[in-house]
Amino acid sequence: MTDLSNQKRLAAALLKVGQTRVWMDPERGEDIATAITREDIRGLIEQGIIKRTAAVGISRGRARARDIKREKGHRKGHGSRRGAKGARTPKKELWMRKIRAQRKLLKEMRDDEKSLAPGQYRKLYRKAKGGEFRNVAHLKSYIAYSAHKK
Repeated sequence: MTDLSNQKRLAAALLKVGQTRVWMDPERGEDIATAITREDIRGLIEQGIIKRTAAVGISRGRARARDIKREKGHRKGHGSRRGAKGARTPKKELWMRKIRAQRKLLKEMRDDEKSLAPGQYRKLYRKAKGGEFRNVAHLKSYIAYSAHKK
């Protein structure tokens, strides 16, 4: 077998690919060995004796399958988590979710008029803003307790 490294180098330059992506027909080794100029290599490329192979990429198939599972809530357990608790869902986002739910409940109760006493809405609104209630259930239990106390 003759050394075709020079031909491979020339072909790579002409095909504008790396040397590993140059394919040479093993049946036509003698013809390739006699080609020593760029013009000779161009001729062999036109004849299809030398070709560029397709670029090899990394398959995304497995990643897509994993993403579908994650959308369904799978593969998200403690062992798969990276970063702190606040990195996955920022503290601010948690606060926004919580306060919006509490304020929505307070507004509904205020508009209902039977649920809250006139001055109570403002007081509870400020308490919620101060972070006194863990969640909507806690707020409801506080309202029930304070109504019961009266």
